[in-house]
Amino acid sequence: MSAPVHTVEEAVQAALATVDDPEIRRPITDLGMVRSALVGDDGVVRVELLLTVAGCPLREKLRSDITAAVGAVPGVTGVEIEFGVMSPEQRQELQSKLRGGGATEEPVIPFAQPGSRTRVYAVASGKGGVGKSSVTVNLAAALAARGLSVGVVDADIYGHSVPRMLGADGRPTRVEDMIMPPQSHGVKVISIGMFTAGNAAVVWRGPMLHRALQQFLADVYWGELDVLLLDLPPGTGDVAISLAQLLPNAEILVVTTPQAAAAEVAERAGAISLQTHQRVVGVIENMSWLELPDGTRMEVFGAGGGAAVAESLTRTIGAEVPLLGQVPLDTRVREAGDAGNPIVLAEPESPAAQALGRVADRLAVRRESLLGKPLGLKPAGR
Repeated sequence: MSAPVHTVEEAVQAALATVDDPEIRRPITDLGMVRSALVGDDGVVRVELLLTVAGCPLREKLRSDITAAVGAVPGVTGVEIEFGVMSPEQRQELQSKLRGGGATEEPVIPFAQPGSRTRVYAVASGKGGVGKSSVTVNLAAALAARGLSVGVVDADIYGHSVPRMLGADGRPTRVEDMIMPPQSHGVKVISIGMFTAGNAAVVWRGPMLHRALQQFLADVYWGELDVLLLDLPPGTGDVAISLAQLLPNAEILVVTTPQAAAAEVAERAGAISLQTHQRVVGVIENMSWLELPDGTRMEVFGAGGGAAVAESLTRTIGAEVPLLGQVPLDTRVREAGDAGNPIVLAEPESPAAQALGRVADRLAVRRESLLGKPLGLKPAGR
């Protein structure tokens, strides 16, 4: 005996509630995307779905997920989906819902709010060519593989390379004045390279860099992140200063190589924390040695640079700055990055992936919010 129609309809609604929007990662029923879902006498369910934009690149993904979920309901003989597009008013309502209230003229940066539990790591280096971006994308992929919700901001505006290394070839989707970031390997990512034509150069001065970073942090819908990584440009210029203003709670990760010259420059990148009052969480030494077939190590770029930077910053700052890890030189790191498949995923047993994984383990700590917690402070003299 078949179930009553209303029971099938309830089951269909419950099935639709299990389907998440691939970009926003929330149920399509919560987002107001399901305009109607009718069960015909023939058992065919006809769903009218409202897309955020007409050219939604994930239309077929939604079709597949809805068909699978609704098609599994007992009594359903088929699923037909008609796609429509949200009106400007509906998109505005969605934007307001995602931001947790009304839209403001100047969107706030969620990671800078007192109640934020997102751990923000700014990956810095004194000079280019030390593998800072490779370290960033591999840490992001490793953290996501450990079950954390991770985002990456490619803040190296002039030398953006994160999308290629993460294999993020999608384009951001706009909902009113909010931006939905593409995802790859479970990592949300945004980069200026997603907004430029081809391999065009970005020729901007300081104020434009500041505004771009501000938009990446405030206008992009990141959702509830456990960790946000920012791949900074080399040195201590405009972006590093803007970051300190926009995200004063960000912690600095310094990447260097064993080479003495690189280490000296890296110390300056870490020492900026004295002026910005940010915490230096540690130093990562990249390209530490090359493992030869006979098991010996060749120290191509010398030795001791990472430890020297950690010791120097500890003395300069007056707080312990540990050497978090040493990553061996391995051609597979470069090959995996060029292929858009970070080595921590492509070759997880390789020495470089293991070293990066150990660093990720040390960083995989969600920041506890102090909101509403007593701090145990007492007035002086009591």
